[in-house]
Formats: sequence, structure tokens, C-alpha cells
Amino acid sequence: MLVKRCIDIALSSLILLLVSPILVIASLAIWLESGRPILFRQERVGLRFRRIYILKFRTMRIQSRGPLVTVAGDRRIGRVGRFLRLTKIDELPQFWNVLRGDMSVVGPRPEVPVYVQLYKQRYLSILSVNPGVTDLASIHFRNEEMLLAQSQDPLREYRERVLPIKLDLADKYLQERSIISDMAIIARTVIAIFMLGRSSKDN
Repeated sequence: MLVKRCIDIALSSLILLLVSPILVIASLAIWLESGRPILFRQERVGLRFRRIYILKFRTMRIQSRGPLVTVAGDRRIGRVGRFLRLTKIDELPQFWNVLRGDMSVVGPRPEVPVYVQLYKQRYLSILSVNPGVTDLASIHFRNEEMLLAQSQDPLREYRERVLPIKLDLADKYLQERSIISDMAIIARTVIAIFMLGRSSKDN
């Protein structure tokens, strides 16, 4: 929708302007703790299965290797990274992805190719719209890392239990999406960031 795209551009520009001091401070903190690169690029699947690269502040130590999912207490994450993840500051660079047209402010969160392939039939409809910086799943699973840390097999927990719920929420978003519902999701996301101590099961 043209209106949605105009809102995406206006809102992302405003957010990047307002948080520019935070972006500078976060960049400096990462550089002082572990050097470059400051940003982390990860391949995800976007609109109509097109490959995109989302931007995040780097929260893991350089040359870290490990599973695709991250759990609370992951040793790959530095002290600065833990704070950035807790406050969701690490996600702010994705508003550049919105300005580029790869993402929307609100839309189903983009997933890595391996999991999209696993649920390809379900993604046929989900990827008919641009992925978003936030969505219903971002709110519901705001404590996802803590949830996965409680599992003996975090990868399986994510693949077989968490991801299907995310897909259900993406379908729900597609059925109900409108400018009003997008504004409601943005408001709920802001509230959720300030309520990170509560369980995601409360939603």
C-alpha cells in the first residue's frame, strides 16, 4: 500500500533522527569493547522470497560461531551486547532497511532461509508482504532468549514450538492488518520494551 510505504518512510526517518544520539553511543560502546565491525548483517528472506540482509548492532564477539538461535546467557554475547539486546537497541539499524524498502516498520519478522525452507508452504502467504521491524510475535516472544534457555534443546524448541506460533501470529496479522492495527502494534511494542521482566506468556 502506498499509504503504508509513506508512513514507513516518515516514521523511520523520524525514529532515526530521534535516536541518533543513542546510535552514536551504541556504536562507540561496541567499538571500545571489541572493535569493528559495529554492525552485523544477516541474510534473511523478504518479500516474495527475495534474499535481504538485515542490519543490527553487533552484539556477539568477533568471529563467534554457534547455533542460529540465541539463548539467555549465551557466552558469545559481550557485556555491551547483552544491554543492547535487553533494550532492543540492537534492532534500531533495521530502520535503514525500512528506508531502503527491504522491510516495513510493522510486518512479519524476517526469518533465516533454513527455517523459511522448512515451512515454505506457510511462508507463501506470509511473504506476500514486506517483513517488519516488529510484529505480534515480537511482542508475544519479547523474552524469547530466556524462554529458549529453559529448554534442553533450544534449536528444537525454536523449530518445533516457537516458530509455528510465530507463523500463526503472522497469519493473524495478515488477516487483520490495517494502518490502525499497525499503530496498535507499534504502541504495544514500545510498552513491551519497558516490561521485559514479565513473562511472554502474559500476552
